Amino acid sequence: MDGALTRKGAATRARIIEGAAEVLREKGVATTTLDDIRLRTGTSKGQLFHYFPDGRDQLLLAVAEYEANRVLDDQQPDLGCLTSWSAWYRWRDLVLERYRAQADTCPLGALFLEVGRATPGARAVTQHLLVTWQAALAAGIRAMQEQGEIPASLDVDQAAAALLAGIQGGVTIMLSTGQSTHLEAALDTGIARLRALGADLATT
Repeated sequence: MDGALTRKGAATRARIIEGAAEVLREKGVATTTLDDIRLRTGTSKGQLFHYFPDGRDQLLLAVAEYEANRVLDDQQPDLGCLTSWSAWYRWRDLVLERYRAQADTCPLGALFLEVGRATPGARAVTQHLLVTWQAALAAGIRAMQEQGEIPASLDVDQAAAALLAGIQGGVTIMLSTGQSTHLEAALDTGIARLRALGADLATT
């Protein structure tokens, strides 16, 4: 539908999604109604179904995509320029800050549970988020290889996948406990491993 919208229509749709995301963060997915979203965004029932004709699930999926983009945007600019160890640690601090701020709540995770991870739309949003995130980490590792900080023999994609898996594991535990200890450990251990490889390279 996005391609058929006028500029004003696209702006209205984006405003509804952003307002819905705010309500969902405040009230949670289970208790948020379309009326809550209409009140927050100042839209009529007719407008809401004009932009989201399939109703609540379609809107929730749009919000999930919005939140997924925020996961990556909140890590910028450092995620996009992991070209020094100081940049890697700045990025690490951004990730911790983001997830500590949300504590044991995760709008994105809750939305996927509500919409259903098995639905094609939800799976596509998840896959795009993880592929884009992993690609950015891989680009950073390659940049460090080019500078001679990491061995050229390292399997970059595997290293990026392992680091991302550690982060997601830490986030999952954080959502269960409200504690960021495991996420911090995953980030610190992952970066330390990369640095250790560079140190080994320097001594050979």
